[in-house]
Amino acid sequence: MGLYSLITGRRGPSGFGSASTAEEVTQGIDATHLTAIITGGTGGIGLETARVLSKRGAHVVIGARNMRAAENAKTEILRQNANARVTLLHLDLSSFKSIKAFVREFHALHLPLNLLINNAGVMFCPFQLSEDGIELQFATNHIDTMKSTAKTSGVEGRILNLSSVAHIYTNQEGIQFDSINDICSYSDKRAYGQSKLANILHANELSRQLKEEGVNITANSVHPGLILTNLFQHTALLMRFLKFFSFYLWKNIPQGAATTCYVALHPNVKGVTGKYFADCNEVTPSKLARDETLAQKLWDFSVKLINSVSKKNYLGFDDST
Repeated sequence: MGLYSLITGRRGPSGFGSASTAEEVTQGIDATHLTAIITGGTGGIGLETARVLSKRGAHVVIGARNMRAAENAKTEILRQNANARVTLLHLDLSSFKSIKAFVREFHALHLPLNLLINNAGVMFCPFQLSEDGIELQFATNHIDTMKSTAKTSGVEGRILNLSSVAHIYTNQEGIQFDSINDICSYSDKRAYGQSKLANILHANELSRQLKEEGVNITANSVHPGLILTNLFQHTALLMRFLKFFSFYLWKNIPQGAATTCYVALHPNVKGVTGKYFADCNEVTPSKLARDETLAQKLWDFSVKLINSVSKKNYLGFDDST
């Protein structure tokens, strides 16, 4: 799926293309037996993903940091579909304490978990430390308790990481493991590219491990396309300027949510794992994104990070409760 296909909307092998919408790619699919967790589902393509999955019958659990925005999102979904099943839980992915609280609250609902869609993200933001001392973009876009989705009910589980074509814009080594939290070497755009590269590498390594364990769960990453949403809150004027001169490359929100909804629900993707999708078709990511050694190194780094931070909070006190 190249530039020509992006501009013209020409459909790829899946039968869909850049002009396809989330409703179109899920037409006729019954998701009433599925439960989906969607992070960042309060606006933009996250909200559209939640709306369309609800429209197809899935029980959608939206993890959100801003609960007022989450309530507004739920109201909008119910306005269009009174029978929608939508549950809201507070979740701040930059805080391990919040993640643990979310997991406890979700388990208390006694729901199955079939789909985990990691949609939350921040684009081109100024340097900022998370509550637990981990650089915000790395914590928000990468570290999550994904293996909790292994508990399925005989139905294939699907894990999706939202990535971006921006994963090609990173440092030469791909991931700067020694300076994740270093303000001196921080570049907002390269940090974003690094986080998007991490999304792909994480999905690939998770896919490898799940296959090795024989677990009926797939893990893939998707590039939604260029959409002007709240992700651009830290660079709005610049992006609007660029959009004026490249309007033919940009998607609207229903088109931007299409690839996520396709990979989450479409039967054509059954059993497909460790792949990268754009415009509802499998495409080849960068060389770094295909580096198995780098993916394993990132996984090991993340495990050590989680173990160290989950035991003590940023003040050094025990945070095991």
